[in-house]
Amino acid sequence: MPKIVECYSGYTYAQEPLAFLWEGQRYTVEEVEARWRTPEGPAFRVRANGEHFLLAYIEHQDVWVIEPVEG
Repeated sequence: MPKIVECYSGYTYAQEPLAFLWEGQRYTVEEVEARWRTPEGPAFRVRANGEHFLLAYIEHQDVWVIEPVEG
């Protein structure tokens, strides 16, 4: 199943995640706790629905990786 991430895209795509689908549930991003750039693309640690996630965009594959992380 493809990962779906809704983003604010101002001057570039995936500037800031706003919401995402994970395990059939929509999560609204409450806070972007950290952001960085990897060789593959932008990555974010976010708090959504009271949980913490890593969202990473792999630009050359046009796919998102979503992983739950410890708070």
